Amino acid sequence: MDANELRERYGRGERDFREIKLIGANLEGINLCEVNLRSADLRQANLVGAKLTGANLREANLSSASLTGADLREANLISANLMKANLDEANLTQANMSRAILERATMQRAKMIEAIVSETRLSWAKLVEANLSQANMSRANLSEADLSRARLEEANLTIAILTRATLESVNLTNAVLNGVNLSQANLKGSDLSRATMSSSNLADADLSNTQLRGTNISWTTLRGVSLRGASLYRANLGWSNLSGADLSEAILMDTNLYRANLRDAILTGAVMPDGMPYQ
Repeated sequence: MDANELRERYGRGERDFREIKLIGANLEGINLCEVNLRSADLRQANLVGAKLTGANLREANLSSASLTGADLREANLISANLMKANLDEANLTQANMSRAILERATMQRAKMIEAIVSETRLSWAKLVEANLSQANMSRANLSEADLSRARLEEANLTIAILTRATLESVNLTNAVLNGVNLSQANLKGSDLSRATMSSSNLADADLSNTQLRGTNISWTTLRGVSLRGASLYRANLGWSNLSGADLSEAILMDTNLYRANLRDAILTGAVMPDGMPYQ
């Protein structure tokens, strides 16, 4: 089958094209809403601007495919291979990408609101300015991914892996990050107000100038973390390990530091829980 035959058969009302092979096919702007392309081989295909709303792409091979600006709302991409695919500005709202492979994919400014991205492999992916508000990203692997300026309000990142990831100036307000691994991650200037990240690993992460107002960071490893200039007003750091952390010029007013380990922590210029400067 070639691209023209696919268009003709779809136009006649056919929807089941499982396991078809269209490697490198030019399908730019094609309308395949609610099509069944399960296990299809679409490697290196041109799907720029394609309309794939509600499409079944489960276990499809879309590695190195171009899906810039594609409409994939509510699409089924479970276990699909999208390694090195280009999904810049694609609309993946409420799409299911659980267990999909998106390593080294580019998804800049993609819309992924309420998408299911659980157990998805996103290492080295580029998600700059992507909108992942209310997305379920539990157990996803985002190690060394770039999420600069992304929106992750109310996202679920429980037990996700974000080691050495870039999350500079990210909006994580009200997000759930319990058990997350953010060791050596860059979160400079991000907003984590009212987020929950208990029992997490933030060792050697950079959280300088972050907003952590009302954030729950209890029972968490913060060894060697930089919280320089961060606002931790009414944050909960109870039972957390802050040994060797840099809290210089941080705001710790009404912060819960019960049983927190502050051994060798730098507190120069910090405002302590009682509102007084560190002496």
